[in-house]
Amino acid sequence: MKNYISIFCIGVLMLTSCSKWLDVRPESEVDMETLLQTETGFQEALNGVYTNCNTNAIYGELTCGFPDYLAGLYSQNTLSGMSNNEYKPFFTYDYDDEDVISKCDMVWGSMYKAIALCNIILEKIDAKQKIFTGNNYAIIKGEALALRGYLYFDLLRLFGPSYASNPNAKAIPYITEFSLKGAPQSTVTEILDKILIDLNAAKALLKGVDPILTEAYVVGYPYVKGDETTELTNEATEQDIFSNSRRDRLNYYAVCGELARVYLYKNDKVNALLNAKEVIDSQKFPWATIERVTTSDQLYRDRIFYTELVFGLYAPPLEDNLTAKFENGQQGLFADMVYFNNAFETGSGGPGGTDIRYANMYTQYSGSSMLVYKYHCDTEDNMYELRLPAMRLSEMYYIAAESIFDTNPVQAWEYFNTVRFQRGIPAALSGDKNLFMSELVKEYRKEFFAEGQLFYLFKRLNLPIAAINGTTTPASDRIFVLPLPDAEVQYGKITQ
Repeated sequence: MKNYISIFCIGVLMLTSCSKWLDVRPESEVDMETLLQTETGFQEALNGVYTNCNTNAIYGELTCGFPDYLAGLYSQNTLSGMSNNEYKPFFTYDYDDEDVISKCDMVWGSMYKAIALCNIILEKIDAKQKIFTGNNYAIIKGEALALRGYLYFDLLRLFGPSYASNPNAKAIPYITEFSLKGAPQSTVTEILDKILIDLNAAKALLKGVDPILTEAYVVGYPYVKGDETTELTNEATEQDIFSNSRRDRLNYYAVCGELARVYLYKNDKVNALLNAKEVIDSQKFPWATIERVTTSDQLYRDRIFYTELVFGLYAPPLEDNLTAKFENGQQGLFADMVYFNNAFETGSGGPGGTDIRYANMYTQYSGSSMLVYKYHCDTEDNMYELRLPAMRLSEMYYIAAESIFDTNPVQAWEYFNTVRFQRGIPAALSGDKNLFMSELVKEYRKEFFAEGQLFYLFKRLNLPIAAINGTTTPASDRIFVLPLPDAEVQYGKITQ
């Protein structure tokens, strides 16, 4: 390993018209060895990992791009006449197409670059423990471990077979130190075990020191410029970026949520339930009210259920790209209205008629299609809309419901129906496991439109992909495993 590694030095904190937000930008190339001599340097390096995540190359794509096409959330007939549409081959699972290969290579390389930054921080931080003030050593190390596990889990969910399909199959390299050498592929089970080690270590470090755990840390809406009556929480007022806006970072509860995801992926429902319940029982994340979601006042309109975000990515740098994808219809990211209405069950007295997701997160486009409108920003002062949801409170209820169903179906339906009630659907459901799983898929489709999560559900359960237009694609590794790069990647070549 080289003693001196040059990377972009990151670390500009900007203020927007609404509140203080983390806006990290590359300034110059510096020696990482020099950067990681101070507490501020470690903070800037960690902020750089988040900045890498918050780009079109990683979660701008994975949240609002091809995973939802793979899950069949958009309608193929909307692509007619769009011969140059870069997402078209994803709809037909044409993994030999140049656009597919290019996007997969981009995501792969960018995610391993972010992991490399985590590894450098983790390699250096223990020897520098004495330079940190307060709880910053535990917070920075905990977040770096959590980010590494978080990134690896999504790499596995994209590029490796599922645990349900083949737990012993070779998947991806799991690299924990900075190295220019190639790395062998680990199996699906080995990867999951290593992710769990990182996440549990992160949880232990953040427990007791993360500001979000304190009673004084109140999750709420940010201050709106010019309105002195607006809720003002310490998410927007603390001067230290490691104390405020904890939901923009992998905070303690986000780590619990990620553990719940990973344990469920590995079919460990006991631990999945324990971690999901820790988020639920904290009561830290209030449900978005119907009044806030449906208000006509665009300063206060909450289309993404902001208060329910356990973890979200700062999205304003991606605003132009989101507008191009969704609002201009340039890339065909919309659904035929007939299929869309079927998905939300709006006909024959179905629950869609009162579902606040249907009425407030989508809008009609060109007469017969529906556009995702949840990322629309009507005014620059309403900054809480500009978040990419990375983890929701509702997902913790879904995980808890699925994890407990076999031992306590009544409690499972209670978790499940709680989310439906909060979305404006008063009728409670009950029934056997088959009905529950069918309804769970429906709710994932409604809840996570343009958030990239539905594809992972189909893959985790090894289910056929039921597209919004009524077509079904059989479950198989050919569909669920995206092509690995066969050229040099940023960490070097994969070794078999």
